[in-house]
Amino acid sequence: MKKLPDKTVERLSQYRRSLLNCLANGKKHIFSHEIANLHHITPVQVRRDIMLIGYTGTLRKGYDIQELVDLIGEIIDTDEGQNVAIIGIGNLGRALVTYLQGKRSKLRIAAGFDINKDKVDRVYGGVQCYHIDQLEEIVKKENITIAVITTPADETQKISEMLVKAGIRGILNYTPTAINVPDHVYLEEYDMITSLEKVAFFVKKNSLTV
Repeated sequence: MKKLPDKTVERLSQYRRSLLNCLANGKKHIFSHEIANLHHITPVQVRRDIMLIGYTGTLRKGYDIQELVDLIGEIIDTDEGQNVAIIGIGNLGRALVTYLQGKRSKLRIAAGFDINKDKVDRVYGGVQCYHIDQLEEIVKKENITIAVITTPADETQKISEMLVKAGIRGILNYTPTAINVPDHVYLEEYDMITSLEKVAFFVKKNSLTV
């Protein structure tokens, strides 16, 4: 299979979430236009994404939902699963532990890290919190490959360097500070303030035209 674009992988994950909801409601087959309506995109985009992973439906029934879910799983997931660490067990970090734990069988929140001694050696949502000084030791012990950063912004680059040194291969940065990582580390950055301001801008714009 050829290399998939980042945005296609992102959409495949979104498709799987919607398809799992369809299965839970007893639906067995779905057409591209139905998936498109769920995600506010075009049916052409849906068909293009699904063709890239080598799957086709039928004119009469569309896509077999279970088959498509299984195929997306084979592409996105690893057989053995991957372990994730949350760096920074503040309000956001604790919320992510609670939300993410158990959401996907192939992604396990294996550890949390913080510098606050009052949080270290405690368990949050079934996840042990360690001192950041133990990062390299626990990453190796728990075979952690992915980290989510929710620390204060001024610590972000330092933390990312520690993660790379410890052997982390993928980072999701939830702070407003952009970071630099080596090419072999996949980086995804998400700034909630920017996203909220974007929504606020379009609300303002639409309000002026009403």
